[in-house]
Amino acid sequence: MTLNHTIFTRAQRRRSRSLRRGTAVVELALTCIILLYLCFGTIEFGYYFFIKNTLEGAAREGARAAIPAGATESSVTSAVDATLTAAGLNTANFTITTTPTDISTCSVGSNVTVEVSGTWGTVGSGFRPMGLIGTNKTLTGTSVMRKEG
Repeated sequence: MTLNHTIFTRAQRRRSRSLRRGTAVVELALTCIILLYLCFGTIEFGYYFFIKNTLEGAAREGARAAIPAGATESSVTSAVDATLTAAGLNTANFTITTTPTDISTCSVGSNVTVEVSGTWGTVGSGFRPMGLIGTNKTLTGTSVMRKEG
């Protein structure tokens, strides 16, 4: 009687192990999917914040170029373009807006605002593994400085 009981329990153990192996594969698949979503989401949002920080820096450089006496719109545009190019971004995807529109006639001590903006659909088009951020989202970098004399 013990022999049959021993054989029966060995067979049960084998069957139990094979069922657990299948469970482990399913658990691994579910866990890997969650980890991949977290990884790709982190990559996408990291790139979004990289672009946002770059636009802030480009606007700051544009404002720095706009505040000296004799500064022109072309000096602002070239400073912003140089910053965007150094970051590896295509300058055609961004819009540069200055307030006041004509920087050369701006009075000393008045505020000069430089805004650099672009839509996420064109700026981050090649680097959106999950598409978590909408394509119509506008990224903007703004800087305000006082005009020097």
